[in-house]
Amino acid sequence: MTIRLGLGLPQMKQYDLGHDVVAVAREAERIGYDSLWVFERVLVPENPRQGMYGIAGLAWQDSYRSVADPLVVLALAAAVTERVRLGSSVLVAGLHLPFSLARTLASLDAASGGRVLAGFGTGWSLDEYEAAGAVPFDERGAALDDLLDVCAAVWGPNPVSYRSRRTAVQEAEVGPKPARPIPVYLAAGGRRALDRLARRADGWLPTGAPPDLLAARWRELTELTASYGRDPDRLGYCVRANARLTREPVAPDRRQPFVGTVEQLVADVAAHAAAGAREVLLDLQGSARDAAELTDLAARLHTEVRAAGV
Repeated sequence: MTIRLGLGLPQMKQYDLGHDVVAVAREAERIGYDSLWVFERVLVPENPRQGMYGIAGLAWQDSYRSVADPLVVLALAAAVTERVRLGSSVLVAGLHLPFSLARTLASLDAASGGRVLAGFGTGWSLDEYEAAGAVPFDERGAALDDLLDVCAAVWGPNPVSYRSRRTAVQEAEVGPKPARPIPVYLAAGGRRALDRLARRADGWLPTGAPPDLLAARWRELTELTASYGRDPDRLGYCVRANARLTREPVAPDRRQPFVGTVEQLVADVAAHAAAGAREVLLDLQGSARDAAELTDLAARLHTEVRAAGV
């Protein structure tokens, strides 16, 4: 089976939001990409309370400064494409009011003819949670569960009725409805998160890691899914590749997945496909200076992956 390829849309500060999103989305669809993706980063603190990804001492990436709103970017891409799916990898549940986010995603799916893929996660930044003010950081797991419940209610038939500690809908008509059931993917890593995914989600969105490690997690996830009476063959599996291209090959003993030359990235896609991944999201925007360079890289990688028979 040929692996699906997704492309990260331009959101970082070197891109022109009004022009480049549209240009890259159109070109990616023409090239043959299967999906277009956004991520969420709302700020970069000058005096962070924690390191990036919650790792003590790890500096925040400068590229995270001035990241465009993911839902605005997806809407721009939806308006100029017809075929590609439109995914989020990921929206941080605890930064949003669940009812509003569920309605926005439903409207986007209706407007795009049923092409939205809703990827959610719990996030890791104390500073972002405080800035959003939607829910305390310590309640991030509960916030994700609440969002999943609200989405199921809002996207389901009218009248909608739902009540939790944060959200209450009293038998109301809520629309528009999605064009079809929106697939929900989760960026799950730990045992509790994998259990939530196995019970409630349609797919998995891990960030690039050694293929053998992800393959072991995937086996665990499919076993958990089956234990809940769900068909694991229906689960999606899309690896997020935060790619960093280099001119010279990176030595194998120093190389992280999706860091290296085009040839090394192609090998990584092949390795993840062999380990069970059904889609790879190539986020190349950090390796490009502008939209023209981004589309050139996207075209070359797509060509090379397909030429490799992946």
